[in-house]
Amino acid sequence: MHIGEREIGPRQPPYIIAEIGVNHDGCAERAVELTEAAAKAGADAIKLQLFETDRLMSKASRLAAYQKDAGESDPFAMLRRLELSIDDMAHAGRRAHEVGVHTIVTVFSVELVATAQRLPWDAYKSASPDIINRPLLKAMAGTGLPLIVSTGASTLDEVTRAADWLDDCRDRTAMLQCVSSYPAPDAALGGIRTIVEATRLRTGYSDHTASIETGAHAVAAGALLLERHITHNRNAAGPDHAASLEPKEFARYVRLARAASLGASFVEPGKRVLECERDVRSVSRQSLVATRDLPAGCIVQQRDLTIKRPGTGLAPWRLDSLIGRRIALPVDADTPLLESSLLPTAAVRLKAPPVKRRAS
Repeated sequence: MHIGEREIGPRQPPYIIAEIGVNHDGCAERAVELTEAAAKAGADAIKLQLFETDRLMSKASRLAAYQKDAGESDPFAMLRRLELSIDDMAHAGRRAHEVGVHTIVTVFSVELVATAQRLPWDAYKSASPDIINRPLLKAMAGTGLPLIVSTGASTLDEVTRAADWLDDCRDRTAMLQCVSSYPAPDAALGGIRTIVEATRLRTGYSDHTASIETGAHAVAAGALLLERHITHNRNAAGPDHAASLEPKEFARYVRLARAASLGASFVEPGKRVLECERDVRSVSRQSLVATRDLPAGCIVQQRDLTIKRPGTGLAPWRLDSLIGRRIALPVDADTPLLESSLLPTAAVRLKAPPVKRRAS
């Protein structure tokens, strides 16, 4: 697997991604400053997030506990404040290539994959909640660029199912073990080896712990890639700053990780949803959501559904199987579909015509 000219593999130094995420605070100039800081710290790539608040969030959305702890009170206001347009991202992307680092983007909605392609990204990455979002994973894979798939708050079955969806592009796909908690109280490094053995894909680690040394431990546990948030100030207002590293800390993180020996330590294998991840799993996953009021008795069509947060409804990977199903109970526009919203499959089958018997 290559990202740009850089090979990702066991004979190479760990590939290190500086996750800018939303730590630019909605400011394109700050995204450029963090890009320059990441390059100076020794990162191989920067990563940005492309989302549109109203496209991502349904009216059922709520804040995660760590976002409330950071002082947020309204999920819509928070994300609107932190949005960067594709044109704003172009400044950071151009500067990244000027200073010799790659650009990676996480896209949060299927419809925005085409928008993302306006810029020359080196790779795409899916957020952990989208391990169940088959339409989005397939759309990003369809760009032909490398795809990195985060696996926080997921079960091993969900990871292997996503790997199966991406089997036709496995030569340019990597997985990241991750704990979706900010900061993560448990590194759960045993998931790295478990994912490698279950998927046979290149695997790394997305680090949300408070320690600067966790990256080195992850490499020793077998990680080929690392991702870590970078910020200008860990005390700044915003949901991710506190779980990030400032530039000098990030530079030390890189040095320690590059000095570690791949696979030098053994940790107990295992991949499961940790208790500290359950809140984020519910809030940040996406569901199938009604695009209009769906009255009882109507038959679901493609245009009736979209994919939005939260993850309290039917999973996005079920989209195709719901087309043609009949609504049992009214569903309001912009709310997630539940299994109870639909009549059982057998109830929507057309009645077979009577068999004509030949006269004897």
